[in-house]
Amino acid sequence: MSSNHIKVTDRATKIEYAIRDVVVPATKLEEEGHEIIKLNIGDPLAYPGLPTPEHMVQAFQEALSKQENGYSHSYGMMDLRIAISKNEKSKNNGGWNCNPDDVYVCHGVTEALQIIFAAFLEEGDLLLSPGPHYPPYLTYPQLYGGRTVEYRLNPSDNWKIDFDDLESKMNENVKLLVLINPNNPTGGIITEEELDRVIKITEKWPQCTIISDEIYDRLNFDNSHISAASRSKSVPVITLNGVSKVYYAPGWRIGYMAIHDPENRLTKVRDGIERLLRSRLCASTPAQKGYLAGLSENDDWMLKYLNKVKKQRDVCVKRINEIEGLEVQVPAGAFYMFVKLTDPQWQNNDKKFVLDLLHEEHVLLVHGSGFSPEFGKGHVRLVYLPDEKILNESFDRIDRFLTRHRENFSDS
Repeated sequence: MSSNHIKVTDRATKIEYAIRDVVVPATKLEEEGHEIIKLNIGDPLAYPGLPTPEHMVQAFQEALSKQENGYSHSYGMMDLRIAISKNEKSKNNGGWNCNPDDVYVCHGVTEALQIIFAAFLEEGDLLLSPGPHYPPYLTYPQLYGGRTVEYRLNPSDNWKIDFDDLESKMNENVKLLVLINPNNPTGGIITEEELDRVIKITEKWPQCTIISDEIYDRLNFDNSHISAASRSKSVPVITLNGVSKVYYAPGWRIGYMAIHDPENRLTKVRDGIERLLRSRLCASTPAQKGYLAGLSENDDWMLKYLNKVKKQRDVCVKRINEIEGLEVQVPAGAFYMFVKLTDPQWQNNDKKFVLDLLHEEHVLLVHGSGFSPEFGKGHVRLVYLPDEKILNESFDRIDRFLTRHRENFSDS
C-alpha cells in the first residue's frame, strides 16, 4: 500500500514552526488529563487580563450586524489605510511621511511576508535575517527560491547587532535585509545609532530593501522604539505592523505593509505586490473595521496594558536571577524573554530541556534553536503574558526541575 502514497513536496517537509510544533506533545498530555501552563505562544488572549479593547470588539460586531461582510478593496479599506498612514506619520519616535497609497492591508504580517517574498525573491536570492528571529523568516523564503542567511545578535550585549558579521554577509545576492524591532524572541530594541548604521551599510547595495517588522512597536518599556523608515533618505524600507500584538487582537489576522521608497526604486516591485494582492481578493472586512476603531479612537488604555506587561516582565527577571542554571538579558520590548540555559546538562540541548520540562512539570516553553539553530541554541523563549501568580508557579516548577536534574546529574 505504501507504494500508492502520493508524494509530498520537499518544500512542505522542510517547514518548521517551533512555537506551534511544541504544542503537539502538549496537546497529547492534555488529552491524558494534565493541565499545561503554556508560556510558548505570544497570544495576549491566552490568559485573562489583557482583553481586546471593547470599542474595537464593538466595531467588529457592528460591521457584522450591518452586513458589512462583503469584499473590501484588495489593498485594504481606504479609511483604514488613511488611519494607518496617520499613525505612521505621528509616531512619538520616528514618524515618517507615509501616504495612504503606501499602505497595503493583509491577512496579518505573515501574509504580507509571503507577498513580499513572492515579489522580491527568485532562485539564488538571499534574505538576511537576525539570529535569533521569528521562524517564518527562515521557512518562507525557500518557497520562493530564496534562502535565509542569519546575521548575529550579541547575546551578551542586549542582543545588539553584530555589525562585523552583518557586513561580512552582505553581497549582490541579498535582496532583503530584515530588522525585527522590538525583536521576537529576545525583546531587544534597535537603537537610532544602529538603525543609521544598518542603512549606511545597505546603501552600498542598491538592489537591497529593508524589511522592518515593527509589530511590537508600542510594546516598548522605555519609549525607545524608532521606525526604520524615519531614518532612511535613500534605502527602501517596508514597515510591517498590525492589530495582533499592540492592539491585543491576534485572531483577527489583520496586518499591513507600508512602503517607504525615497528614490522610487520599487515601482516594478510595487506593481508585482499589487498584482498578488488582487489575486487573493482581500483581508477580512469586519476585522478591518475593528482595527480602524483601534487606530481612530482614544488609546489611553494602552498605557495600563503596557504597565501590566512590564510588571510581569520584572517578576520574571527577579525569579530568573534567583534560579541556578538560568540567565537573561532584560528585554526592552515585546513580551518575550530569551533565557540562557547555563546548567551544563542543558546548555547544548535546549529542545530536550523544553520537552523534559513539559512532560515532568507541565510547563511549555519554546526551544531557542527553533528560532535559530546557530544563534538560538542554549536558550529558551518564555512568554510573560500570564499574571504573576501563574508566572511564579511556572518558575517554581522550573526551579524544581533544574534542581532535581542537577542532583541526579551529580550523582551519576
